[in-house]
Amino acid sequence: MPSLEPFHILPKAPSLVGGHMNRLIVAAGALLSLTLANGALAQTAGDPDAGKKVFRKCMACHAVGEGAKNKIGPELNGVIGEKPGAVEGYSFSPAFQEWAADKAAWNEELMTAWLTNPRDVVKGTKMVFPGIKKEQEMVDIIAYLASFDEAGATRDPAEALAAAAAQ
Repeated sequence: MPSLEPFHILPKAPSLVGGHMNRLIVAAGALLSLTLANGALAQTAGDPDAGKKVFRKCMACHAVGEGAKNKIGPELNGVIGEKPGAVEGYSFSPAFQEWAADKAAWNEELMTAWLTNPRDVVKGTKMVFPGIKKEQEMVDIIAYLASFDEAGATRDPAEALAAAAAQ
């Protein structure tokens, strides 16, 4: 009776069974995870300089930086990390005040929802802005807003966003 031994085209390699193969699989998985995570972070990282250009859409109603004052809308110094509706000297609509009552702080998630379409978030808001539709413009303008502290001085936007997320 003929032998049923497997036919090998290549010479037998040392076995990778057991610990060696497991370590190889874990290392490959870790490398893939890091690569994917770095790619995701790179896609969502905002550019404050690009955000400054996007902010031009907001300048008729809002101001940031040293000496910023309330206009038609509130000044936005230090807005990231600040409680919504807490700008001194600005009269927010009753609808906005009601919506903001249980919000701890403006963070990336809350600001994204708001800037996507303010009238969908707060029915009866005074803000007539139609919203930002492009994802990169959104992350850029949020990075720009996060780059100002309460006095209008510049700060690290990544640190401000991280602190706001922790609230």
